[in-house]
Amino acid sequence: MPAHLTQYLIMVPLLAWMVWRRVSRQFGRQPIRRKRMTARIVMFAAIGGLLMLGGLHDIRLAEGVLGGAILGAALGLVGLRLTRFETDPVKGDCYVPNPWIGALLTALLLGRLAWRFMAMLAPHGQHADAFAPGADMQMGYQASPLTMLVVGLLVGYYIAYYAGLLVHHRRYQQSRVSEAA
Repeated sequence: MPAHLTQYLIMVPLLAWMVWRRVSRQFGRQPIRRKRMTARIVMFAAIGGLLMLGGLHDIRLAEGVLGGAILGAALGLVGLRLTRFETDPVKGDCYVPNPWIGALLTALLLGRLAWRFMAMLAPHGQHADAFAPGADMQMGYQASPLTMLVVGLLVGYYIAYYAGLLVHHRRYQQSRVSEAA
């Protein structure tokens, strides 16, 4: 294996583990953890902001992230409407996310990553000279507005979805307090 591809020995298993965790969160009852959700909103906002800095180098990348974030936020609101909220005696307040939206987002992400990975391995690819040993590897995973659109879609979706879950949970708690009084 060429020396510039050895980083994938670490990256591919790590990516597989992250996808497994993501897929497992798309099915079944999930407890509402306010601190984790708030931290994820902040993390995704920071990732989106950092990705928008790519627009300083190429405006198409920023357009891809921004377009994806807008579409993702709209999809997050749809996902929120399709989410069921329940109270579990053991887990407490829970939500059941719509598995179809999660599966769609996961398939888009995996498909785009697989496409970019295959383009990087192909010697006759669009940017074949950028993947020569010692070349700048940034071209390999960031030079596509479509890839940035998919990443922006995930960023926008999770910011809108987690923020909506937190707002709904706050309203749910307030309605339970007022009913008990």
